[in-house]
Amino acid sequence: MSQQQDDSTPTSGQGPVSTKSQGWGRLARMGRPRLTKANLLSTVLALLLGFAMVTQVQQYRASGLENMRQEDLVTLLDGVNQQGNKLGQDIDRLTRTRDSLRSGGGDAAAVKAAEDRLAALGILAGTMPATGPGIEITVTDPSSKISANNMLDTVQELRDAGAEAIQIGSVRVVANSWFGTSLEGKLIVDGHVLTGPYVVRAIGDSHTMSTALAIPGGVVETLRQLGISAAVQSKSSIAVTALRSEKTPGYAQPDTSPR
Repeated sequence: MSQQQDDSTPTSGQGPVSTKSQGWGRLARMGRPRLTKANLLSTVLALLLGFAMVTQVQQYRASGLENMRQEDLVTLLDGVNQQGNKLGQDIDRLTRTRDSLRSGGGDAAAVKAAEDRLAALGILAGTMPATGPGIEITVTDPSSKISANNMLDTVQELRDAGAEAIQIGSVRVVANSWFGTSLEGKLIVDGHVLTGPYVVRAIGDSHTMSTALAIPGGVVETLRQLGISAAVQSKSSIAVTALRSEKTPGYAQPDTSPR
């Protein structure tokens, strides 16, 4: 009897294992991607969405210049070109100074570089006269409507356009210049009362400065709306001869501490 019971008991266990393997295979076949219309449509939509996002980013990056007016683009390009030319000249000058120092003329080259630097600072500070190409602006104000802000805007526009030396009437305009108007409506620059017509001389790139003044809504148009005439002339040589007296700073001192 015991022998028969042993013969009827399964010994290999192949039935349950085979059923389990068939279940995993069925799950794998169900999870396998199928090329259906729905899947194909989803893929196409994803590709189109990605392309649209890339195109939008590119358009956003380019819109900064594309939305600008032609006059503003011309002014911007002129400013970039002028700055590039100025940097190129500085590179050439520094390269010549370096080569001179390397060739043995150290003392003479250092003295020349110091003199050039002193002259440049003198022009910026208004303690030295300057000549060069530029523009001359004649402001005619018969009704005395000009304000200090109008003249300050003119100076700021010229500086932004690369003016290196400015003179209004007989007064040299520098970094700490101030503007006002008298009770009679006359212009005051650094405490000097000027009488019209007011003549502004600026040394720099004449095309860039005249273009900056003539942009729509700019200085010339603003003055014209007030009944003030501003005639701009480009000249190959402008003389800025008004000088400022040298003044030693009372509080500011050079910082020579190591960086």
